[in-house]
Amino acid sequence: MNVWLIGATVLMGGFLPCLLVAARATALDALVALQLAGSTATLVLLLLSEGFHRPSYFAAPLVLSVLSFVGTLVIARFLARSSR
Repeated sequence: MNVWLIGATVLMGGFLPCLLVAARATALDALVALQLAGSTATLVLLLLSEGFHRPSYFAAPLVLSVLSFVGTLVIARFLARSSR
């Protein structure tokens, strides 16, 4: 086990607060928790790909970073339309 895998394991603990906020907070706060979880997942995948020394694994976090941002925008638009 190297420092990259330890960092990814520690960073995975950041999903628990995001899950709690997403489950118990208002819709806008849950959206922020979703965005934070997407950013955290991207960082965890980057650390795992570096920890396993697999350059081909770097594609997944790069795609996830773009898709999580776009998904958050879609959900924000949905929430704006439903609040009217």
